[in-house]
Amino acid sequence: MGQNGTFNILMYSHDTYGLGHIRRTMAIASQLCSDGINILILTGSPIAGRFAFPEQIDFVRIPGMIKKTNEEYRPLSIKINPRHALDIRKNIITATAKTFQPHLFIVDKEPLGLKKEVLPTLRWIRRCLPHARTILGLRDIMDDAETVRRDWWKKNVYENLDKLYSEIWIYGNQDFYDPITEYAIPESVKRKMLFTGYIPRQMPSNREADRIRRELRVEPDEKLIVVTTGGGGDGFKVMDTYLAMLEEQPLDSGIKSVLVTGPFMPKQERKKLFKRARKVGAQTFLFYRRMEKLMAAADLVVSMGGYNTLSEVVSQGTLSLVIPRETPRTEQLIRAKAFKKQGLIDYIPWNDFSAPLLRTKIDHLLANPERYYDALAGFRFTGIDSMRRRIQAFRSKVNVVAC
Repeated sequence: MGQNGTFNILMYSHDTYGLGHIRRTMAIASQLCSDGINILILTGSPIAGRFAFPEQIDFVRIPGMIKKTNEEYRPLSIKINPRHALDIRKNIITATAKTFQPHLFIVDKEPLGLKKEVLPTLRWIRRCLPHARTILGLRDIMDDAETVRRDWWKKNVYENLDKLYSEIWIYGNQDFYDPITEYAIPESVKRKMLFTGYIPRQMPSNREADRIRRELRVEPDEKLIVVTTGGGGDGFKVMDTYLAMLEEQPLDSGIKSVLVTGPFMPKQERKKLFKRARKVGAQTFLFYRRMEKLMAAADLVVSMGGYNTLSEVVSQGTLSLVIPRETPRTEQLIRAKAFKKQGLIDYIPWNDFSAPLLRTKIDHLLANPERYYDALAGFRFTGIDSMRRRIQAFRSKVNVVAC
């Protein structure tokens, strides 16, 4: 252990777009934190400061980047050369690791970080902190198998997984989707993989959920539908179609709607939606800090089915209707199919999505929720328990001596 007797966990979340990475990282950090554990999060999220950080958790903000094409990124705010912004990010990441002296370094999703910015840190840890553990945390589904295989071969990811990581944690259930088979994982890497199970979200009490409903002026005998598109950068079609449905014919008078557009929806799109929502009596939010509580208060959540949103909805045992995007990745569609097969959700394919079909699905879910509730009640989240067991094993062995 370090000189102060604590176990230091450093987490990296590149956060070029949306809320998914920082929300997953925060969910993990807040539940792993305990006496004797410090957690420091490296993030490019421009809204990291809006989240409440528990004691012993803090973050280091690196300059934000946004994807222009699949291989091209530009600074989110500062007007400098993209290469210079990436150099700043790389240097902050490396300097933070050298100063913080992590016993455990958890990298979210991108094996080498954005444009390989984590590679120097991974190499330094292997060289100078040989007893520290390096973990790659992967969501259950990355993309379709052919795309992932091609991308990982091109970027030499398989070799780096073998050389640079102690373990690879898959935040999902192998019987839902098996990336070992789908992504042609070599035997040397397969041995490092641990399926943790899905990551649960902290469950609000019934009293907290009732308080949210009162704040939203939802009566006990009324139903609440929450529509969310995560960060919102590509969520306009979902919100637009939902409002078109209300404009064509309002839902039953006993049903109220709340739309959370997300902070990254373009301003002009958001203004149009807010104006239309007022006319049909729907409440709107740009960003909702207590999203888990809002989902617990809802009777139905309509979303695009990102990993974090589905984890949050299923954790709360709330009915879920998913409209998964199919570009630039198909991971949401693949996940929606897997969850529907388990009876946990229903979904509408993107190309079939329309106001009439949306109304039909909503009416059916609200009128026939029992089989979904049964499946939701039987679903078990094991992600945090699995990680805690591994960390306990690491803590009994780690002794870091820096270069």
